[in-house]
Amino acid sequence: MNRKKLQKLTETLVKNCKHFNKFEVNRLIKLFYSLVGDVVERPGMVIGLDRNAFRNILHVRFGMTDDMIMDRVFRGFDKDNDGYVNVSEWINGLSLFLRGSLEEKMKYCFEVFDLNGDGFISKEEMFHMLKNSLLKQPSEEDSDEGIKDLVEITLKKMDQDHDGKLSFADYEQAVREETLLLEAFGPCLPDPKSQMEFEAQVFKDPNEFNDI
Repeated sequence: MNRKKLQKLTETLVKNCKHFNKFEVNRLIKLFYSLVGDVVERPGMVIGLDRNAFRNILHVRFGMTDDMIMDRVFRGFDKDNDGYVNVSEWINGLSLFLRGSLEEKMKYCFEVFDLNGDGFISKEEMFHMLKNSLLKQPSEEDSDEGIKDLVEITLKKMDQDHDGKLSFADYEQAVREETLLLEAFGPCLPDPKSQMEFEAQVFKDPNEFNDI
């Protein structure tokens, strides 16, 4: 991408970006295109990171291993549901992912955990996510029963209106009382160490992304 085009794209994306300055947006655009690779843009062609490329970034850079959660994070970034994270979705997604306010992160995490998008986190969804994210111990006879118990304990703590499922209002109140519940059903945000390492690497002065 030539300098003029990069400058114009940076200025456009900075206007809509809450948590990154112009320098940071510029760096993230360059990283995006280095990850996408050399592609000749054509009219109607989508330039972006597909599901596998994006999941690889989540795994390598942020240590994520849960397939279900990584898939949901990809959907959270891919706002237009075209199967690719484009440069605008990349910048806006990382803005929240790395530096979002508690309010922004609560909305994002709730959407990740609401697997069927009906506005509630059901017992079944909790069970699937907890079963997926907890390490299976070979010695356990029936880990499903333990997970069912964990679902009931979680509901008791978070289900404010006692209707057997979590609405966003239930979830928000519980998280405000105990912030650790933000990622109650699986890690869908970067841990502080991964975040610091990513930012230190990407926002350093030399324009080198070879080891990302």
